[in-house]
Amino acid sequence: MTKNFRMDEAQPRLLDETGQGIVGAPLDRPEGPKKVSGRAHYAADGLPEGAAQGVLVRATIARGRVTEINESSVSGLRGVLGVFHGPDFIRNPAQGMAGEAPVQPGDEVHYHGQPIALVVAESFEAARDAAQQLVVKYDAEAEVVTDPARSDELEQDDPDTAGDFDAAYGAAEVTLDRTYTTAPQAAAAMEPHAAVADWEGDSLTLRGALQMLRFNKEELADSLGIPAEKVRILAPYIGGGFGSKLGIGPEAVAAALAARALGRPVRVVMTRQTVFDAVLRRTETSQRLRLGADKDGRLRALSHDDRVSNLKGEGFAEPVSQASQFLYGAEGLSFAQTVARVCRTPAGSVRAPGEAVGMLALEQAMDELAEALEICPVALRLKNLPEKNPMTGQPFSATRLGDCLREGAERFGWDARKPMGSRREGEWYVGMGMASAARSNMLVKSAARVRLSAEGAVVETDMTDIGTGSYAILGQIAAEMLGLPVEKVEVRLGDTSFPGASGSGGSFGANSAGSATFLAAKAIRETLAGRMGCSLSELTLQDGIARGGNREVPLAELVEEEMVEEASIEAGETSESHFSSGFGAHFAEVAVHAYTGEVRVRRMLGVMAMGRILNEKTARSQALGGMIWGLGGALTEEMAHDPRTGHVVTRDLANYHVPAHADVPGDMQVVFLEERDDMANPIQTKGIGELGISGAGAAVLNAVRNACGARVYDMPATPDKVIAAMEAAGL
Repeated sequence: MTKNFRMDEAQPRLLDETGQGIVGAPLDRPEGPKKVSGRAHYAADGLPEGAAQGVLVRATIARGRVTEINESSVSGLRGVLGVFHGPDFIRNPAQGMAGEAPVQPGDEVHYHGQPIALVVAESFEAARDAAQQLVVKYDAEAEVVTDPARSDELEQDDPDTAGDFDAAYGAAEVTLDRTYTTAPQAAAAMEPHAAVADWEGDSLTLRGALQMLRFNKEELADSLGIPAEKVRILAPYIGGGFGSKLGIGPEAVAAALAARALGRPVRVVMTRQTVFDAVLRRTETSQRLRLGADKDGRLRALSHDDRVSNLKGEGFAEPVSQASQFLYGAEGLSFAQTVARVCRTPAGSVRAPGEAVGMLALEQAMDELAEALEICPVALRLKNLPEKNPMTGQPFSATRLGDCLREGAERFGWDARKPMGSRREGEWYVGMGMASAARSNMLVKSAARVRLSAEGAVVETDMTDIGTGSYAILGQIAAEMLGLPVEKVEVRLGDTSFPGASGSGGSFGANSAGSATFLAAKAIRETLAGRMGCSLSELTLQDGIARGGNREVPLAELVEEEMVEEASIEAGETSESHFSSGFGAHFAEVAVHAYTGEVRVRRMLGVMAMGRILNEKTARSQALGGMIWGLGGALTEEMAHDPRTGHVVTRDLANYHVPAHADVPGDMQVVFLEERDDMANPIQTKGIGELGISGAGAAVLNAVRNACGARVYDMPATPDKVIAAMEAAGL
């Protein structure tokens, strides 16, 4: 029976008392050897016998209707097994945690590149050839808007406000009114989206590259019109997701439809170009920041309005101003969003939705205000830290943002920062910049099962590992709680026959699945305490030995037969009474070439407070990866669309510039400040990876400003834009 737990009150810090020292240790990932040796099977690996190959056919118009798919145009080609299309196809992946089928458009086309059919053949080459030769006829609409700037189909929400912004802004002694824009971005995970579908009677097993299996199972079943209990999804290893694999995608539904019709397994793997064309992107943004302050630096007014885009019928809108609503305090706050509807690849969650782009603007605006006030940027931020969430009135459950700012400034040598444009080394201007970091923290319903036997323990949950370290941290939690060496704990993930977890997304996976694992192990501890004749608080499990009630017994002797406990957790009253967020501070030093505008990031430092650290090594890796993503958003990453058709121009990693080793400084440091968030969850953790992104890019761009006087308002700050800004600044 599952033991259900609601997070209704602050929880004791049991993991501080267990004494094993496993939780928090910088342990290697247990699955690492399998990954580097090729023995870890990803979605497209290990094909079942008789598997056929499928290639998606995608629309070549921006909007209209498919009038004919001429199957006879490829039916005579060697190896072709069939062409599959129809009303069950989906136009794009489901949004995260949808739990139901995404839009199934029938014969309608809503964007260039939309999957409209699947060609299946005996080999991939034959399927690809047939997909290219398939004759498709359309009734295309003549007037189609693919450029968000030209869209007149706008949806604007009423502003979210606190206090009187207009009055506060009008009374401010110093004001700032700036507009910043960011380009669309792609998740571009290392592993392309893939699925292998295999039916046994009316039951489907699907191997997929998916992040949230509990929800994906419902989405796939709904798309196919079958009961969810007839679907099993396997995703033990995922080569990155970054939000792009949150929901069920066209490759999975198409593979399942074809496999059912053919009576044999079908594999569908998206090419890199198809991933760019048909997988959810991060929207472009236009952001207007208005700040008002007194001359001493006290904020009076803050407004952050944004305009984003998405396909018609999609409910997701990038939460651009998410961090702006709680990071700083002011008398008047106002936040409004406009969504432009366009015929372009749909937008969805990409790593750190909201903060990744919103803080690029907010934290540059804060620096511009500091410059206008002639106040140190660190001091300005310290002066305006609120004691509670300014929009909701909730007290913060735990916050060390001030400590992060002060510690970061000291470690980075902020006091050696020179006035703008005054430090030059040969042809390079050199400067420093900084920014705050914030990412709201969540607890999502999750369940896990823990088994304990004389040989060791097993953790079972459908939680996924997208390269973030789920195998490591869940094993560490169970080992710590049960007094076992971590090598004695096996972690089984990515199978919907296991208890349903939150999945990997939103930086809530470790909090949620980790808490469920903790609670299941805690239930086993309670049983062991009874067998020892002591209370739970008196029980000690360490190095395979149980102590309590004046007894010391080998743990194996207490486990006569396998002990099994299953637990689930969900958010409760603490999520209403308190506001939980990770906080941090980023610092960067850059060099800007005086004649080419090239920006080289020399060093970066992130100081972060993110609750309890479960594995110092995987946490550091996540934070560094986030900081690199922030660097990319600031300087290199730009997904370009042809305004005539809306098709993606930068369709691969040769044209979409993810930061390479040469772009990333060798001197990148992460410092974690000790913190426990008792209101967040029973293990006192917070999310990590997305906090690393939030504000990192702004620190780089603020450093560019300090180096050479250039302020680029249209990101990324590529060399041409930097040169233009330098010229405008008179340098």
